Amino acid sequence: MESLLVSDYMNTHPVKLNGDMTVAEAVEALLACGQSGGPVIDIKGKVIGFLSEQDCIAQMIASSYYREQICRVAEIMKAPVVVIKPYLSVIELAQLLIKNKPRVYPVVDDDGVLVGSINRTAVLRAIDVQLRSGYQRAS
Repeated sequence: MESLLVSDYMNTHPVKLNGDMTVAEAVEALLACGQSGGPVIDIKGKVIGFLSEQDCIAQMIASSYYREQICRVAEIMKAPVVVIKPYLSVIELAQLLIKNKPRVYPVVDDDGVLVGSINRTAVLRAIDVQLRSGYQRAS
């Protein structure tokens, strides 16, 4: 199988959250872009955390129960975050996905600045495209 790079299949316009956002604002951003979670970045664009739908749901339930409306992303985001580089092989990423829980991985450059994200669906698509290409060459 040819080398498939994350950069060829990553989402180059991922949702970008910041720690000062309210969870309600973050939920709106996630819903608007149809992503199941997103990286939390600092003012320099470096990834400092990750917020998932699951994190948001848990907080929204707690907020409705305790009648607390304001919670900031920084209070519930997961940190540290597993990030990957755009030059990583999709096959290597697929092996990480098999072993680890994250469904979405932030993609960062060598300075730690967010350049995209990649999820399980994109990895499946990349492998499927590669396999189809191999089948066509074999026929």
